[in-house]
Parts: sequence; C-alpha cells; structure tokens
Amino acid sequence: MATSEKSKRICDKGHTYYKSSACPTCPTCEGERKPNTGFLSLLAAPARRALQSNGITSLQELSQYSEKEILQLHGIGPSSLPKLKAALQENDLTFKE
Repeated sequence: MATSEKSKRICDKGHTYYKSSACPTCPTCEGERKPNTGFLSLLAAPARRALQSNGITSLQELSQYSEKEILQLHGIGPSSLPKLKAALQENDLTFKE
C-alpha cells in the first residue's frame, strides 16, 4: 500500500497540523468543538457534524426523524445508530416510525 505524503497546514486559528488528504479539518479545532456532555458527545466527529449541519442538536429534534432518514445523512454510519437509539431510550424517546 502506498503512503501519501503529508503536508504541513495551519488553520485559521493558527494550529499547525499535517494531513495527507484534501480534508481541511484541523484536528485541534475539531477536538475543541467536541461537547463534553449530551448525546452528541457520544459520536465520532463526522456523525456529530452530520447531525449539527442538519439542525439536529437535541434528542427531541432527533426523534422527529426515522432511522432510515438519519442513516442517509453523510457522516452517519451504522455504528452511530445504537448510540443514538440508547440516548433516545434513556430519555423516553424513539425514532419516528
């Protein structure tokens, strides 16, 4: 497997990082954005961004969607669904049927 050469980058906030892909996300900034509590804190960054970019920031908002609708969001994978289901159940909520 060929290894890609990493390039040095500096984000808008001045953090220096190295990436081999075209992804512009700064790992330091992404870590600072991760919530410490709540259901979004249980998710990986791509899943968290997928929900947030679609205006889903609370369990009540999440419960307005079906599992199928959530899985269609770019960044949500099958491993995110059990975490979301558990968070909904803990709050006596479910996905839309």
